[in-house]
Formats: sequence, C-alpha cells, structure tokens
Amino acid sequence: MEDREQERQWVQAWQRAGPLLAKLRREEIRQADTAAAILQLEDAFQAALRQHQLPQTSGLVEQQKWFARLKP
Repeated sequence: MEDREQERQWVQAWQRAGPLLAKLRREEIRQADTAAAILQLEDAFQAALRQHQLPQTSGLVEQQKWFARLKP
C-alpha cells in the first residue's frame, strides 16, 4: 500500500509541475536570442559541411532499381 501511495503522490507532483515547466519552457523560448544562437553554432555548422559529403543522388534511382528487381 505504501508503494501505491508514493505513486499517487508522484503523479500528483508531476501534474502540478507540468504546467509550470511548460510555462517556463515557453518563456525561455520567447526570450531566446536566435541570432546569437546561430552565430554560436556557425563554426560547428561549417565543420559539419566540410566533413559531410553530400549524396550524389536522392536515392530515387536506387529505389527504382530495387523495385525493378522485385517486379515479376
């Protein structure tokens, strides 16, 4: 019975905390400086571009090859 009571209290605590956390999240998003965040991530983005090779195709040609093999 003690476990059941702890579970009930845990659920109630999250029911109270949920709306408060959602409000905090919305406020943090509202106050975020998107331009500053983009500038902070620019080096990482440029590094990813240098290290990642773009695919030569969209994969559609490969998909069509698989479909052709499955065709009776």
